[in-house]
Amino acid sequence: MLIDTDVLIWLTRGHEGAAQRLAKAIPLRLSVVTYIELAQDCRNKAELTRLKKGLALSHAQLLPLTPAISDRAMQLIDGFALSHGLQLGDALIAAAAIDHGLSLLTGNIKHFRPCPS
Repeated sequence: MLIDTDVLIWLTRGHEGAAQRLAKAIPLRLSVVTYIELAQDCRNKAELTRLKKGLALSHAQLLPLTPAISDRAMQLIDGFALSHGLQLGDALIAAAAIDHGLSLLTGNIKHFRPCPS
């Protein structure tokens, strides 16, 4: 299972449902895009350090971008950016899930609905 950014944000905000669901998903797998989105949202070095420690404690596996993921993301953008408003980050995350044969845990079903599973 690949974890989308929004679920991890909910976890940091104390959302009990996110905590329970993520506890069943150890080790966490996330795209490097999710890491980048979380890191760029940090307001200072202390928050960035907490993010890194939290991911290390949960034995998070960061899935890198590959040429295959890039190619798939381009196909998704070609197919769904104009018709459904698919954005870059979501296309890369969806492509990573597809490439690795993983389901996607997200609260933003609307963002990923047009993407093949």
